[in-house]
Amino acid sequence: MKRSPMTLRGAELLRQELKRLKSEERPRVIKAIAEARSHGDLSENAEYHAAREQQGFIEGRIGEIESRLGAAEIIDVASLPVTGRVVFGATVELEDQDEGAAVTYQIVGEDEADIRAGRISVTSPIARALIGKSSGDVVDVTAPGRTRSYEIVSVKYI
Repeated sequence: MKRSPMTLRGAELLRQELKRLKSEERPRVIKAIAEARSHGDLSENAEYHAAREQQGFIEGRIGEIESRLGAAEIIDVASLPVTGRVVFGATVELEDQDEGAAVTYQIVGEDEADIRAGRISVTSPIARALIGKSSGDVVDVTAPGRTRSYEIVSVKYI
């Protein structure tokens, strides 16, 4: 099984979702199925079919989370040695060399990526360009349509 990197925060969020699915959502949908069954003929019972569909979704998501956590190589960013280099989990402040705009990204696992929250996948073009670089370095990132240059302003391990 291929191991995939995940931050401690990302793993904790998945564990919380798994706990909620198992302790709240699963029992709720089982109760809804039982109640729908009590109404008689299942072939024309929309409530029953909707509850069964929701149960399938919940069970699928539980399996997916368990699989992701099982394959995760969980990395505690705060325990990484402070080398000043960009590594998985680092938070990097960049300055766009063309526009002067400042952006901050944390490099995370694929499952945790959320560009709006400033978390980019370790497999993204910008993260691949940043890995191994240090503060003061300028990196060129080929984005759709053009190449952008960024200066690394700071690297933090938080």
